[in-house]
Order: sequence, then structure tokens, then C-alpha cells
Amino acid sequence: MKNQKRRINLIKKILIIKPSSMGDIIHSLPVLNALFQNFKDAEIHWLIAKGLDGLLQNHPMIKKLLIINKDQWKKINSIGKTIKELSILSKSLRYESYDIVIDLQGLLRSGILTAMTGAPFKIGFSDAREGSSIFYNQRVKGDKDIHAVNRYLRIIKALTGIETKEIKFPFPPFNPSNEIIKLVDSLKDYYVIVPGARWQSKRWSPDKFAEAACLLENRSIIIGGKDDIPISQFIKEKARDKVIDLTDKTNLKDLVFIISQASLVLTNDTGPMHIASALERPLLAIFGPTNPIRTGPFGTKHKVIKAEIACSPCYKRTCSKMDCMNNISVNKVISEIKSLSL
Repeated sequence: MKNQKRRINLIKKILIIKPSSMGDIIHSLPVLNALFQNFKDAEIHWLIAKGLDGLLQNHPMIKKLLIINKDQWKKINSIGKTIKELSILSKSLRYESYDIVIDLQGLLRSGILTAMTGAPFKIGFSDAREGSSIFYNQRVKGDKDIHAVNRYLRIIKALTGIETKEIKFPFPPFNPSNEIIKLVDSLKDYYVIVPGARWQSKRWSPDKFAEAACLLENRSIIIGGKDDIPISQFIKEKARDKVIDLTDKTNLKDLVFIISQASLVLTNDTGPMHIASALERPLLAIFGPTNPIRTGPFGTKHKVIKAEIACSPCYKRTCSKMDCMNNISVNKVISEIKSLSL
């Protein structure tokens, strides 16, 4: 134990590599909190993808954000820019002289970034994908049958020898726009509807979302990104004045603030669901092809609704039948919402 404490005291700079996605970054916040509490003399840096950095900007626990344009890296016609960015990034990572690098992403790209740092202590999961574990000199046994939050916290136990008992999700100050503050103040009690999801197979029917919105007691704010605009417009046309459509009209600070003040969040399995869960808002999450035990809302102020279909969870991004989602009725959703303690 004395040697463990001595090692902790010697650590001066830590890098967390977790570029994406929104839900995964939220799941990693308890790791940030535990590092901040256990390594009190250390600077903590976080490498994050451009577009998601708003989730962590001005965070009091993070000394520096390193922002990468990983979406550009995938484009063949941007290879010149990518090589230049990686060269600059490699020099910056080495210049920082990190004592510990924690790869929570567990992909080939994040493994290479871990190696680029030249840090003496590189830690990640032994079952990380795409062979990324070859870049670590300490490998922690993960478990894909437990929630991602608990899985990530195994890294903390490996570093400190201490089990994290108090799990917290520390957010930076929200700082929403004045327009959003005025809207929220004018509504007082409102619900949030999140009808989109990156996978087609995760989306409950827009028609059912619209019907549910009409049956809910309070007005609802629809949130989502650019790709969700057609879905949200459909719901708006059906539900009319029962919804306010803010799809693609909010930044991440606005989004977090809107969710933080909501009386209820009705959502598919998608990023804002994890924000609502971390902020302990009453939440009903609709699941189909994915497993809520692994990636569902974390905490107690939520319910998960899913149809008991033999092929679920299948983890397929597309599906021609969608029985797992289509078999969830509006009446069942409304009934579950009423049973929540709002």
C-alpha cells in the first residue's frame, strides 16, 4: 500500500484517450472524477474528437483538451492534411511527457495515439478491439457483459488498487445561450424527446413518437442532430403545438442544459440518453437491437422498455423487420412513463 501511494504521488501528468462517441464520453466521466480524486497533484488532459469537445470545454478537472479531427482522417482526399495533423499531434503528445496514458477507446487508432505519447505507463483493456492492446504495457481485463461505466472503472482499480465506491458524472458548467434559457424558463415543466439514433435499427417509429407526444401531459422539446431533421419534422407535423422542434438548433452546452431541466426524457438508445442518465433525470429508454446491461442508462431514475424478441440483442445496424422496435406500443410507453416518479 505504501508503494502504491508513493507511485500515485509521483504521477504529475495523465492523458485520457476517449475521442468519441457522446455516450462513451459520458460513461468515462466517473474515470475522470476518480483520477482527479486519487491523483491530486497531477494534471489531467483529455484527447477528444472535434464536434464533441463542447461536452468537456472549461471542465475544472481537465487542464487541457486535445482536439482531433478524426472524421477527416477517414477521407482519402484529405490524406495530406491528415499526415500533417498526425505529425504535429505526435510531437505535441511527446512534448507533454505524460506519466500515464489511459486508452479507453480501445481501437487501432487510439492504440497508435497511445504509443505516440512515448509515456512510460500505457494502460488499456486486454480485450480491446483491432489489436490495440499491443500498444499497452499494462492490460486490464475488461468484461463486455457488465455496464461500460463499471468496465472503465476497472482501470482505476488497476492504477490505485482501490475500488471506486462513489460513482459521479462531473460535467463542466453548462453555459447555455440566452435564447435557450428564456425558452426553458417560459416552459417550466417540459419533456424531452430524442427520436433519432445513428443506427436505423435503434429508432422507434417517428409516428409512434408523435402519438406519444400528443398523449403526454406536458409539451415536449425534440432534440437531435442534422441527420435527425426529417424524423423531427415528421413528428412536428403530426404533434403540432405539443412539441417544440430544436433539432440541429442547439450546441452541446444548450443540449445538456435542456436535458438537465427536463421533467422527463423519452429516448432511443443514443447519446443524449446517457446525458439524461448521468444528470439523474427521469428517463424512459427504448431498446431493441442493443443490450441495456452493457450500454443502457446508468443509475436508478430510469426505466428501459424492450420487446422480448428471441433475436434481440443482435447488434445489427439495419434490419428489414424491426420486430424488436415495432412490437413496442405507444400505450406501453405511456404506461411506463406514468409509472415513473416524476
